[in-house]
Amino acid sequence: MNAQDSSRRRFLGQAITAALAGLALDAFAGPAAAPPALPKLTQDNPQAKALSYTENAATVKNPVYKPGSVCANCNFYKGAKGQAYGPCQMFPQNSVAAKGWCAAWAKKA
Repeated sequence: MNAQDSSRRRFLGQAITAALAGLALDAFAGPAAAPPALPKLTQDNPQAKALSYTENAATVKNPVYKPGSVCANCNFYKGAKGQAYGPCQMFPQNSVAAKGWCAAWAKKA
């Protein structure tokens, strides 16, 4: 065995040991904590006012509103299916009502 083979084996042994140690540490760390819940968007938020946001699409009087368009079926809404509130790309600091609506509504692709 030459010096190059020995060096390669040492490197591979150290790399495998490091990888196994990392896996062991991950196992002891447990599941990652869930991110903190975003505060609900309020009607008096300036951006909410600008986009005519409402928590209940059934009450919308805006002329651009199309029946059936709600936050839950909007492309910007990122909440999980069945959740009452979820994150929205239009309001990154807040959560919005799944049954809500705003003028930025775009059909989910």
